[in-house]
This record gives sequence, C-alpha cells and structure tokens, in this order.
Amino acid sequence: MERRNFMRGVLAGGAAAAGTVPAVALAAGAVAATPGGDRAYMVGLLQKMADPVLANMAKGELKKKFALELSPTWDGRDPGVAYLECFGRLIAGLAPWLALSDDASAEGRTRKRLREQALQSYTNSVDPKSPDYLLWKGPGQTLVDSAYFTNALMRAPKALWEPLDAATKQRIIDEIKSLRRIEPPYINWMLFAAMNEAFLLSIGEQYDPMRMNVAIRKVNEWYVGDGWIKDGEAFHFDYYNSFVMYPMLVEILEVLAKANGPFWNGKPADLLAQAQKRMQRYGEHLERFISPQGTFPPIGRSLTYRTAAFQPLALLAWRKQLPASLPEGQVRAALASVHKAIWSEPGNFTKDGYLTIGFAGHQPELGDWYSNNGSMYIAASSFLALGLPADDSYWTAPAQDWTQKKAFSGRKFPKDYHVSY
Repeated sequence: MERRNFMRGVLAGGAAAAGTVPAVALAAGAVAATPGGDRAYMVGLLQKMADPVLANMAKGELKKKFALELSPTWDGRDPGVAYLECFGRLIAGLAPWLALSDDASAEGRTRKRLREQALQSYTNSVDPKSPDYLLWKGPGQTLVDSAYFTNALMRAPKALWEPLDAATKQRIIDEIKSLRRIEPPYINWMLFAAMNEAFLLSIGEQYDPMRMNVAIRKVNEWYVGDGWIKDGEAFHFDYYNSFVMYPMLVEILEVLAKANGPFWNGKPADLLAQAQKRMQRYGEHLERFISPQGTFPPIGRSLTYRTAAFQPLALLAWRKQLPASLPEGQVRAALASVHKAIWSEPGNFTKDGYLTIGFAGHQPELGDWYSNNGSMYIAASSFLALGLPADDSYWTAPAQDWTQKKAFSGRKFPKDYHVSY
C-alpha cells in the first residue's frame, strides 16, 4: 500500500509532455490524475492506451512493433488474432471521443491526430497489401473482435466510417460478410454475429435478420431477473453482462428500432426500452460494487479486462440514460476512483506503452486460455463517457460520494430491492 501511495504521488506531480493532454504518466508505466480533474485524467489515460497502437498501425507497423504476450494456458490458436483484438477493442472504446468536434485545445489537437491515425489504421486493416492486414480469414475468434471493429463504426459513423475511401468501405463490407462462415455457439458469441449484421443494416447494406433476431431472442430468454443475464444455459457470476451482453444487445436494438426492422411477434422499440431499463438496473449493481477506495470484486472470467467491467455505466452516461438513482456527479466520481485504483498500479503497461495481461498490474497467471495482450484493450470501453464534451453536465456536475463510500462512513444511503422488469 505504501508503494502504491508513493507511486500515485510521483505520478500526480509529473509534468505533461509537450503537445499532449496533461495526464500521461511518466514513471513505471502507470497513470494517475493531475490537477486538470477527472476528465483530464481520463483523456490522458485513454491517450496513453491509444498512442502506440494507432501511431504504429497507421504506419503499417503494429505487427512489427506490438510484441505479443500470450496467457500461460494459451490454447494454441493462431496468435495473429491478437492484432484484431487490440485494434478492434481499442477503437470501440475510443470512438465516441474521436467523434467530438475539433477545437484548438490540447485535447482537441490530440483527438484530431488520433482520429487521423485511426482512419489510416482502418484502411490498413483491410488492405491485403498492408503489413497490418488483419487476420480476417482466421479462426472463430475473428468473429468476436470483428464485432468491436464494427461497433466503433456504429458509435462514430461520421468520424470513422464516412471519411473512409470507397475501396476501404467495400473491403470492410466484404470482410464482415465473409465472417458469416463462422457459426457462433449459443453463448455471448451470438451477439458478435448480430453486431456485424446491425452494422451492415446501419449503412444500408444487405443484412441477415436471422443472425440479429435469433441473438436478441436468446439473450432475452437468458434473462434471469433483477438486471442479470445468463451467458448461455448456465449462469456465470462475472462481468460478461458488462463486456458483451448489455452494451451489444442495446446497440443492436438501437439500429433495429431506428431502421424499423422486422422482428416477428415483437416491436424493436419496445425491446430496446426493456433492454435499456434492465441495463440501468444492472448499472445500479455495478455502482454498488465500487468500494470507498475504488476497488471492485475480482470475480469470474476475463478479470484481465480490468475496467471494462464498468462499460454499461460509461455507456449509460454517454447516452444520457443514467437512472435517477445514479446522479452524474456520483457516477463520474465513482468511475474515476475505479480507474485510479486499477491504472495507478505499476506493470499495467510495457516499457513500449502496450497493455499487459493482468488485473491491477502485470499478472499473467490471471490470463484465461484465450487471453493475449491484445485482448486487454477492451478496457477502453470504460471510457465511453468521454464522448460527452468537456462542458457537459456529466463533467461539470459537483462530485458526489458513491453508495459504498456513504455506507462505510456512517451516512445515509439508499437501500436496494429486487425489481421485476
């Protein structure tokens, strides 16, 4: 604990690099807040994650520069899947922030540079002549991370899809359609197939309604109540409701409802409203998981996805859909505390600035049989609220203590009861 506090003190006082957002860490690969506040801290941390990935991929050098780390229990699949995992998962979390308007601030200049690199990275990712052409013809894992790749384009179409040249757009469409060869198992993977079809629908391309609608039906069948969804036939007490189930279900339904797409014996708009309400309830549980110190329970699979456990809260904040029980200042303060608890630990980043396998630091033994350091970039999904501009009430509202912080200081806090929706 003393070492952690010392590191935070050192990092908080570190000077900003010239021309960058002033929240980048200067020691031990860790990041901590600077006097710029919660937003500056979050922007700086997201920039730290994105810089080495996008700078190198834009030059066609990600595969050359990104040294892979595989879980000790790696299952032997082609490790080349890691590059799509890295880029797809990063860009899905980064997209809302990249969609903000340009301005002359340090943040605005950084955002413009990263957006330009992201666009070139998309181009390289589907160009067979590029050294960074991704493993589209690879194993089933490709389907998983293609969904994050397309989710980003749905989250920021004007920033990331519309500026692409016609050849790149067609290559993306062709690669995504080719993944229909992969049959998803009846678990969270069904939503990856559905997300790709939702993307195609969103851009006016031919899509497969069955791959969307069956996934929606199965996820609703797996709902067990009080905001929790099973991942397949068995209930898992983990964060897959955060990693996949709620964000993808809601964003798929948003597209289907907007397009007034077909759904037998059901209305997409009603299904969307139900999913949003249930995600809000799940968000209430997530907020209560956050300790007074910002730590949270290390439960279940994929612990190494770190702060991605809080993607639903970040998504609700970005969409201005937080429930009345969760004021913006309370959620912002709680999430900032979570990020500091995780990302202030030494070892989260390599000396070259890439993420490592771990939960709070470098802990490769926590990797699952499918884990590589590219997988870790799903943590970027906890930064979705950066899609709100700096003057939005989410960032300007006074900070409020969250539930556990109130509870463990002897103050009043709301009780919690089961819901039936």
